[in-house]
Amino acid sequence: MNRLADATSPYLLQHADNPVDWWPWCAEAFAEAKRRDVPVLISVGYAACHWCHVMAHESFENEQVGALVNDDFVAIKVDREERPDVDAVYMTATQAMTGQGGWPMTVFATPDGTPFFCGTYFPRANFVRLLQSVATAWRDQREAVLRQGAAVVEAIGGAQAVGGPTAPLTAELLDSAADQLSREYDATNGGFGGAPKFPPHMNLLFLLRHHQRTGSARSLEIARHTAEAMARGGIHDQLAGGFARYSVDAHWTVPHFEKMLYDNALLLRCYAQLWRLTGDRMARRVARDTARFLADELHRAGEGFASALDADTEGVEGLTYAWTPAQLVEALGEEDGRWAADLFEVTEKGTFEHGASVLRLARDVDDVDPEIRARWRDVVGRLLVARDTRPQPARDDKVVAAWNGLAITAIAEFLRVAALYASPDDEDANLMEGVTIVADGAMRDAAEHLAAVHIVDGRLRRASRDKVVGEPAGVLEDYGCVAEAFCAMHQLTGEGRWLELAGGLLDVALARFAAPDGGFYDTADDAEQLVARPADPTDNATPSGRSAIVAALVAYAALTGESRYREAAEAALATVAPIVGRHARFTGYAATVGEALLSGPYEIAVATDDAVGDPLVAAAARHAPPGAVVVAGRPDQPGVPLLADRRWSTGGPPRTSAGVSSASGR
Repeated sequence: MNRLADATSPYLLQHADNPVDWWPWCAEAFAEAKRRDVPVLISVGYAACHWCHVMAHESFENEQVGALVNDDFVAIKVDREERPDVDAVYMTATQAMTGQGGWPMTVFATPDGTPFFCGTYFPRANFVRLLQSVATAWRDQREAVLRQGAAVVEAIGGAQAVGGPTAPLTAELLDSAADQLSREYDATNGGFGGAPKFPPHMNLLFLLRHHQRTGSARSLEIARHTAEAMARGGIHDQLAGGFARYSVDAHWTVPHFEKMLYDNALLLRCYAQLWRLTGDRMARRVARDTARFLADELHRAGEGFASALDADTEGVEGLTYAWTPAQLVEALGEEDGRWAADLFEVTEKGTFEHGASVLRLARDVDDVDPEIRARWRDVVGRLLVARDTRPQPARDDKVVAAWNGLAITAIAEFLRVAALYASPDDEDANLMEGVTIVADGAMRDAAEHLAAVHIVDGRLRRASRDKVVGEPAGVLEDYGCVAEAFCAMHQLTGEGRWLELAGGLLDVALARFAAPDGGFYDTADDAEQLVARPADPTDNATPSGRSAIVAALVAYAALTGESRYREAAEAALATVAPIVGRHARFTGYAATVGEALLSGPYEIAVATDDAVGDPLVAAAARHAPPGAVVVAGRPDQPGVPLLADRRWSTGGPPRTSAGVSSASGR
């Protein structure tokens, strides 16, 4: 009996009609395996994953495969986005056994959850042979299987250990990290490394803050060039905005088409900060269009932001997005079609599959004559109308707490910069105003949803769907990203309740997730006990839980003046500092927070009766050092510590005064 029909996860629901008798992750599944004395098949993936779909169609929808699985195993299906703790433990096992990881992840385990064989995607013929071999080994070579499992668990424990070397995260270490990134930088294509190439958003945030603190022209150039290369590439949706998960090549041409909330949130921060620091028109356009993508494509009214758009459309990757020259002519007419093919590098040979191409910008469209920009905007609008008539990718509608926190923080920063550069003389001022309005509404929706639905009895839950919160408990990254988002909401709105909510989450994190060495575990001390307790300090696709909680602790300490939160942040960063010095590419968010601590972070309070239009507020937004917190409003508002005991600068009708201090001086 397949038990996934009542799941809230869209990924699990995709498998609800399989002939495999799937169980969700639960104690009852392992008890059933123990009762039957059979191993457990744990299959981990997510709704937008292309290769997860492929393995599902090839194997899990096949009656023969279903019969083999049902006869010899208890099968458990896991949504990695709902249960990142389960995913982390078994991904560590998979990497230890195979030297690599990915999804779908295929794990065979004993009835107590101990993994003894791990892999990722298997074609059906290989998977059938694997099922038969594992079943035979379990029956005939049980002792060897159990020894293998014990060795894997030992390897997991070593990989997830806490209590390693610690050191202060100094300016010298951060300078060294910037130098590492400079040496590993792809000067031709932007970014770091070869194919597949992922958007290095957290490294870019670090480099931008490093440039601001040190004046490093090299750090700014790396960030600027990479941002432009991605913006011109196929990884960036040239019509609707937003970025795909990664490029399958080294030069950003052909994406893996899934669009993830977390990537777009972090990239929005990158482009908004590049725009703030330089006034760059490209960064302005991409930040605006990414914010519009979040608000238009991923926001769920009255809730938060959905997790992702699928990599496939009707089982075909790229069906929605790729074009041929003939299709451009059909949509635009002969003259504009040929002009668009030249601009977007759409050729008869194609850059993707079957002679189709992914749109990418061959030339600049931001600093050109107004007539060219107008033609480009007209062509984009007409192509988008034509593309909207095509089948569209599915959306994973679950609301993940951590990723919504990232989106809230990103939009709050974008709104600050947009207000700073707002001008009625801009040719697209109406478009920018419209985007800021819908993005602001989506941001507030998400924050209210997290506060009302995801916080249950003072504890955070990981995911919700259709305004119903799921059972999985929040992990450390949820507490960190949501608390940082609530700090951002406090700064943007001047409302004390957001700061109170952030403090409550941080107190839970300090009480339930802290490790003896000053670091943090990724799961609470009263969470479900897995074969290992994960504690990964490295930043990967998203900030590590440790980096996320440190970012929130730093912001909260600056906003409240309570030094114990800063001390906890410094102790946690000290556990990551040795890794920053050796592996800068995998500690980008930790280094980003480290830059804030080195700069203060500064606390900027503006006492004003016009928190939006006051020129002092604009000056603070323009010149704030890395990680600075900025609060504006009337003095002595309840719940706003930075405005306590502030005085107006004149004795007449209240206007403004400002106070600036560095948290490091407390």
